[in-house]
Amino acid sequence: MERPPVVSDDEQNGPRTAPPGLSGLARRRLLGAAAAVALGGVAGSGRADAEPDRVGARAAGTAAPEAGTAAPAAPPARTPAPPATRAAIRALYVGTYTSSGGPGLEVAVYDPVSGSVHRSTALSTVADPSFLAARGSDVLYAVDENQDQVTAVAVAGGAPRVLNSGGTGGSGPCHLTVHAAGGHLLTANYGSGSVAVHRLAADGSLGRRTDLVRHTGSGPDPDRQSGPHTHMVLNDRTGGFVLAVDLGTDTVYTYRLATGTGKLTGVSTAQVTAGSGPRHAAFHPSGRHLYVANELGNSLTVCGYDPDSGRVTHGTSLPTVPGGGGSAPNYPAEVVVSADGAFVYVSNRGHDSVARYAVGAGGGRLRLLDAVASGGAYPRHIALDPSGAWLFAANQNSGTVAVFARDEATGALTPAGTPFAVTAPVCVLPQ
Repeated sequence: MERPPVVSDDEQNGPRTAPPGLSGLARRRLLGAAAAVALGGVAGSGRADAEPDRVGARAAGTAAPEAGTAAPAAPPARTPAPPATRAAIRALYVGTYTSSGGPGLEVAVYDPVSGSVHRSTALSTVADPSFLAARGSDVLYAVDENQDQVTAVAVAGGAPRVLNSGGTGGSGPCHLTVHAAGGHLLTANYGSGSVAVHRLAADGSLGRRTDLVRHTGSGPDPDRQSGPHTHMVLNDRTGGFVLAVDLGTDTVYTYRLATGTGKLTGVSTAQVTAGSGPRHAAFHPSGRHLYVANELGNSLTVCGYDPDSGRVTHGTSLPTVPGGGGSAPNYPAEVVVSADGAFVYVSNRGHDSVARYAVGAGGGRLRLLDAVASGGAYPRHIALDPSGAWLFAANQNSGTVAVFARDEATGALTPAGTPFAVTAPVCVLPQ
């Protein structure tokens, strides 16, 4: 099939503040992995530099949580409700690894009354869309992780179609977000440790790349932190600042984006615990606290945040499984916060679970309540639907997207029905 049009970068400037010695970076290798793991019955790619997100800590298939994991308190039984009408059915987008046999961008639907998920269609022309972001309900953006580009997809009014694609100027793009003002797309390049900015057209298609800022430095882990590895970029709650989370340098960077020029200006940096490998982060609704999931440190850190200056302050770190989890790596991946700010959830890929925390002190204090089995193996990504009633978990190595009913009062998660089967799911985006 013909490739979508690609935005030219011919006249763009190269990356700023580029450090030496980045060409030999291994891209998210899993410690101790001997071979690619079968994903959903399809053999892995077999690449020598297999990423830990591509090669799970456990073999494919569901695995029970470790002994001692607390089961969540059972919420009150839900009264069975009639199926939702067609008008109430909502979209559920799933990003998968096509290089591991996934369908590409899986476009499904879910019932907001029962939580049941049904397949709709798939867009296979987007390769390895390992992270997705939406601009309203009409356009999706996907990283093409192994093609070093991002793609805009129109999803309104019928079958999804590719608008265009653009190079990120770096390697291994793994995360992206639409800037709060709506006119730019920001992308985190894991392999090269950089942040790219693309201008967005009125129809949502990608314009020219306006900036590329590369981080410098390293961390104490020789395998995972030999150089910078930007793993996430996100807006703060006011839209005034952009934060970039870098696993390789144990740093959260704060930038300001000039919407006229599309250029990033560095504002401040915050170091987390050396060797912890910060991966993803999420804000408390107050906008004054940031929760950072540490992939290498098996922990979640509560940071302070000043919305006026954009400054992040390192705070207390907590384990992501009951009892601390021992010495086994858990590779905490995604962190999400309920809209009321009362609960925080983190996915544990080694432990195959979703941790639940109660929030106190206006967002400044967390208490680990339990960790419920994720409904599959290696939950790389979790997401709450807009109502907050359902949590979806993309279990990469078992080829399942599990659905959990979420009790609003207690935050407890209860499995809802049979997990949705799709090969190599790594991102789930409910609308």
